[in-house]
Amino acid sequence: MQDLAFRRTSRLLTPKDFKRVFDNTALRGSTPHLLVLASPNESSNPRVGFVLAKKQLKRAVDRNRVKRLIRESFRQHQHDLANNDFVILARSGIVQLDNHQIRAMIDSLWFRLKQPHGKNAGKERKKRR
Repeated sequence: MQDLAFRRTSRLLTPKDFKRVFDNTALRGSTPHLLVLASPNESSNPRVGFVLAKKQLKRAVDRNRVKRLIRESFRQHQHDLANNDFVILARSGIVQLDNHQIRAMIDSLWFRLKQPHGKNAGKERKKRR
């Protein structure tokens, strides 16, 4: 049975970790309300961090709600994701969405980030057929 816990080792904790993702972005996924940046890591599991500015989400209750929804989605998808560090940035307008819309949005981003990318992505898809 898979361990679905969200432990300290599943989080980006230091400014150095965030800077590395911003400087070495390998994958990117976005919607009008969220941006996800990913960079490969050397650890044995994927990690996630948040950048939720007070400018976009003025109230702490809104920032915490978005973080809670994304953490729960990440917890359930972490075994399907590659060993990357993910930084999630909120954009304006996310506060008007309800919980189901935010959850569907982040789930679709995880799905897109699981798909093969890069120069050989088309070749891999052709080989599978």
